[in-house]
Formats: sequence, structure tokens, C-alpha cells
Amino acid sequence: MNDLSMARTAPKAGFDVNAVRRDFPILSQQVNGKPLVYLDNGASAQKPLTVLDAMDRYYREMHSNVHRGAHTLGDRATTAFEGARETVRAFLNAGSTEEIIWTRGTTEAINLIANGLAARLKPGDEILLSHMEHHANIVPWQMIAERTGATVIPIQVTPAGELDLDSFNSLLGEKTRVLALTHVSNVLGTINPVASLIKQAKARGVITVIDGAQAVPHFQPDVQALGCDFYMFSAHKLFGPTGVGALYGRKQLLEEIPPYQGGGEMIERVTFDRTTWNVLPYKFEAGTPPIAEAVGLGAAIEYLGGLDRAAMEASEEALLTRANELVETVPGMQVIGTAKHKVPVMSFKIEGLHPSDIGTLLDQQGIAIRTGHHCAMPLMDFYGVPGTARASFAFYNTIAEVEQLFTALQKVQRLFA
Repeated sequence: MNDLSMARTAPKAGFDVNAVRRDFPILSQQVNGKPLVYLDNGASAQKPLTVLDAMDRYYREMHSNVHRGAHTLGDRATTAFEGARETVRAFLNAGSTEEIIWTRGTTEAINLIANGLAARLKPGDEILLSHMEHHANIVPWQMIAERTGATVIPIQVTPAGELDLDSFNSLLGEKTRVLALTHVSNVLGTINPVASLIKQAKARGVITVIDGAQAVPHFQPDVQALGCDFYMFSAHKLFGPTGVGALYGRKQLLEEIPPYQGGGEMIERVTFDRTTWNVLPYKFEAGTPPIAEAVGLGAAIEYLGGLDRAAMEASEEALLTRANELVETVPGMQVIGTAKHKVPVMSFKIEGLHPSDIGTLLDQQGIAIRTGHHCAMPLMDFYGVPGTARASFAFYNTIAEVEQLFTALQKVQRLFA
């Protein structure tokens, strides 16, 4: 069966996907003799030329360590580095750059907060997560629970892949101390109603931690409107470089919790008797920071700011709509996660086919997807599958690429049949 004749859902006018694609040089290559169709954006998104140029310019024109160099290159590097912090602050609508901490990514940010909150936890306290969390938002809390005697409690999800609000309401209680949730599921694409959940948690004095790694590539969060205590994301999923991410933390809490790592930069004064900490945000930034990477992240956010975001989001929605239309053209295909509010992520299985075989055969046709448990084993257990295939779309993908994916899946199915 090869019927791709259903009416296409076109993106709104004002977003030229072909012009955008020219900004991403990696997309123009061939893989296995076929034009690359990159549908693994949920794992790591590609980088526009402006990001590559900004990092190259940093190394060519201003490389130096930041903050303490009494020379011109040090001043240039510091200006670019702190300018990128301001860009992140504006992107998240944080109240101050004191509330923006550079990290290696979402995983380190969650570990930083979990360790910082350990002193507040005691036996019998509860840490509320969900069944759709990435391992990075499960394992650090398990480690802290083991140290403190606290308990990790999972919120259930529905078969459609939405957070079970009845489960949440029944579990949020007097013993809850921390609510740690993903804004968007990396497997299901589900957009969780975090604003309302944060409001309920804050009414009980619960500290709220939001993993925004999968949200920020698709829409711009507002941490003040959300009301969360902490929000974190990784640059490489936001069309920036690897090795850097950002953590937003409410200033009062950042001042109260201890630093995660010790070393240079994060100190005010060191003697063999006592060390005092530097002011925010440097209190949490031990050692030489990822300077070029931070500059690259700033450039990525500025690039996104130059796009028509509403039209971009409409274009992404059209990709998911078209993918959903074509599911019926692949007999035995089942989508895992059919929430009403989703970003353009499609996890699926096909009867009789192993996800890794699907991924390998698609790669032979130039199509890159992800297969496996997606660092979400509890969610796989919930659905009773060892793993799935996952196509995750970005604004530079096209309707034609969605159709290529389904044509290729039909070929894979015929091969095994």
C-alpha cells in the first residue's frame, strides 16, 4: 500500500521552510546515497550557521577565560559570555541574570537542584514525579531519596499519554516536598499542564522543578508566568551546541541551597579554616565555564527570535497532523501517545517489526530516527513494550519529509512481509 494522496495540511503563510533549511548546512548532505531526512530532533537538534559562526568568531577573535582577565581579550570574552546569560534570561523571562546558572545541560541542572535540596528532606518526605519522566528526572531523585530517607512517588499517566490528574490530586499531600515534572514528554510529545500543577503545589509549599528540555525547541516558556521554583534545559536540543545548558532558579532558593561543586569562581574567600561562597549566579559555577558553548546558545536563541514563532509553531503542527493522517497507510502501526496537546513527536511500533530493525532500514533510505527506550524505561513498562521507534520533527522539516518517512515505512513492512 502506498497511498499518500490525502489532502495535505499546509503551514500558515509567513514561514518559508526552504529558506530556513538553507541556514542549516548539515541538512543538505546525503546519507547512504539518499538526501538526509533528519527526524531525530528530540535527541539533538541541528545547528544554524549563526551558531557555528558565533562560536568560530569567539575562538578566532576573543578566546580567553572570563571575569578576571585584566586584558582586552578577557573583556571581550566576558562581555560575550554574560551577554549570552542575558539572552537566556530574556528567553525565559527570568527576573534577573542572578537567577540563570550555566550547567552542562538538563541532567546536571537536575542533579544540582536535587543535591541542593537534600538538606531539606527527611524520612517520610515525598518527591512527586510522573511515569513519563526521562531518567535524568528520576535517577537523581532516587539517589537523594536513598540518602535522606525520602520516597519517590510516581504520578500515573493515562493510556493516551496524558498526566492522570486524578492521580496527581490524590498523591499531592502533606508529605510532598518536591514536585519534579517534565514540561514536555520526550517519548510522547505530551505538553503537560504544568502551570496549574505548579499552582496547586505552591499552595502547599511544595518546591517545583520543571524539566524544559523538550519544551524549549517548540515554544518559549515564561518562568514568571509558570511560577515554578526551578526550570532547566539543554542547548543542544534548542539548536545550540552540546555541553551547555541553563538553569533558572528562584533567587531566594538559590541563595539558601548550598553549591553543588567546589573550586574556582564559586568562592568569595578561601582559607584553610573556612570558605565563603561567591554571589549569584557564580556560586554554582565552579571552574572554567563552557564559554564558547554559552555564546553558541545565545546565538541559537537570537536566531529563533528572528523567526515568526507563531508561523513556526503552526508549521510544526502541520507536520504532526500530516504524520497522523498517514498512520493508516502502514497496517499494524500503533502510535504510542495520543495526547490532545502535543509537540511534533511520534513514537510508534509496527506489529511484527522490532524498533531497531525499523531504524536500521530507515537509515539505509537516508532517514534518521531514534529507537529504544528513550531513557524512559518506566514509561515503556507502563505501555508494555521494550522500546519504540520515534520520529521527532523540528521547524526545518517538511511535509515532503513526513511523506518520505511513511513511504519508507511501507517499504520496510513489505520487506519483512
